[in-house]
Amino acid sequence: MGNSSNKALPIDTTFKLPANLPLWPQGGGGGGFATGTITIGGLKLFQISTFNKVWTTLEGGPSDAGATFFEPAGIPEGFFILGHYSQPNNKPLFGSVLVAKDESSGALKKPVDYTLVWSSKSQKIKQDKDGYVWLPTAPDGYKALGHVVTTTPEKPSLDKIRCVRSDLTDQCETNSWIWGPDKSNEGKGFSVHEVRPSNRGIQAPGVVVGTFFAHNGETPSSLPIACLKNPNMDFSSMPNLPQIKALLQAYSPFMYLHPEEKFQPASVRWYFSNGALLFKKGEESKPVAIDPTGSNLPQGGNNDGEYWLDLPAEKANKERVKKGDFKSFQAYVHAKPMFGGTFTDLAMWVFYPFNGPGTAKVGLIDIPLGVIGEHVGDWEHVTLRVSNFNGELRKVYVSQHSNGQWVEVPQLEFQSGNKAVIYSSLNGHAIYAKEGVVMQGLDGIGLKNESEKSDKVVDLGVGFEIVGGEYLGSAIVEPPWLNYFRQWGPKISYDIGKELDKLEVVFPALDSLQRSLPNELFGEEGPTGPKLKRNWSGDEV
Repeated sequence: MGNSSNKALPIDTTFKLPANLPLWPQGGGGGGFATGTITIGGLKLFQISTFNKVWTTLEGGPSDAGATFFEPAGIPEGFFILGHYSQPNNKPLFGSVLVAKDESSGALKKPVDYTLVWSSKSQKIKQDKDGYVWLPTAPDGYKALGHVVTTTPEKPSLDKIRCVRSDLTDQCETNSWIWGPDKSNEGKGFSVHEVRPSNRGIQAPGVVVGTFFAHNGETPSSLPIACLKNPNMDFSSMPNLPQIKALLQAYSPFMYLHPEEKFQPASVRWYFSNGALLFKKGEESKPVAIDPTGSNLPQGGNNDGEYWLDLPAEKANKERVKKGDFKSFQAYVHAKPMFGGTFTDLAMWVFYPFNGPGTAKVGLIDIPLGVIGEHVGDWEHVTLRVSNFNGELRKVYVSQHSNGQWVEVPQLEFQSGNKAVIYSSLNGHAIYAKEGVVMQGLDGIGLKNESEKSDKVVDLGVGFEIVGGEYLGSAIVEPPWLNYFRQWGPKISYDIGKELDKLEVVFPALDSLQRSLPNELFGEEGPTGPKLKRNWSGDEV
């Protein structure tokens, strides 16, 4: 049933991690991690990642490669599907969708009818056969969680799918675009999107089902399908401490620094022990040396500008400490529940004593930006998202200045088994999943983020320290520096106009450059620590 040109598409291959999953240590505590099922309310959930192909389109969608629609296969006895799965054809098949078993009599009900959302019948698109996309009509007090796709115009059987009682559902929103017949325009005409809970974070009960949302025209403000919801939030399916360590040993990335990187990461302890200073407003002439654990840093409060950290005062030592020490380096890990405790996010924080100057690129010409972009104290992070059904790595988030991106596992490079390879950009330390140059800014003018393999490689799995994990209670002792909520560096104020004037001799285009560069480059202030970042208790993006 291949496409007309019989070229194999990426989706024709199912992605597998390079190495088999290890046997995770046995559960203590809740004991439900990686046991295959998770119970929420009166529903037992099981994650399916084997599929039967229902319908394939061969154009439109990302990279104009089309998309494929699948039905979950190999469903255990007593479980029911909640919706079909779809994915763009430009990536290997790597998906999962939840199926559910009613353990409370009444959590699941059949739909009472179906509405035809869209059919490809009269469309002139390349496809293997006609496709029909149906929305189940839920009985009163229940919600539909996904669509059904068929290749004939008859309504699907009412036995095909189940709706879920409303108290076990949560509001969801569209996420990345899967497909639309009009390749130039996401969101015009018919389109298909992934969905995720609208409210996400360590306290949010919404559970991702893995289904998609299909609609005509503009996306409605409230979707006719819902996500699941974990009403008990007891975190019994979350990994315990030995399991977290095993996950980190299996998946912690290798981070390559640029061959010309002068400003390396270091451990916080190394930084404090090598002369970093604590300053207090009004007493700038009397900075205080910091205890190696940070126990004499002010705790809690808020970032009120009263305190800041800085490099050692003495020049030679300052230059040495600026450069960091990647031999002392350790990653600091925050383990947190996501999607109602059905996933674990392991955020691995990396500290650099100093962030180097930026480089602008105008056309083909690189312009070093002098002091612009420099600041003391730089926190970056990478987050591993793991399924609590089986402990499989599903996505990796890489931070880039004040933003970042999720990278799906098939798009990663791996080495030594299932450890992803990531790259830290020269001077600015933004993290990327591929080496090369990434530009930030406008047409031909922007900030250059450059990364490349080198012999400076940091294994984030060596010597990591688990510093946060609210759901683990007293098993985690937070280090004092984690609860220091002020700046990790002084506010650097320089006259951006003057700095650019110095360079303008070189290049008149810098005016528009100033408008196109990210704000964090201008009037840099030392950043705050991990706990004040939005992703500490929220989702990454």
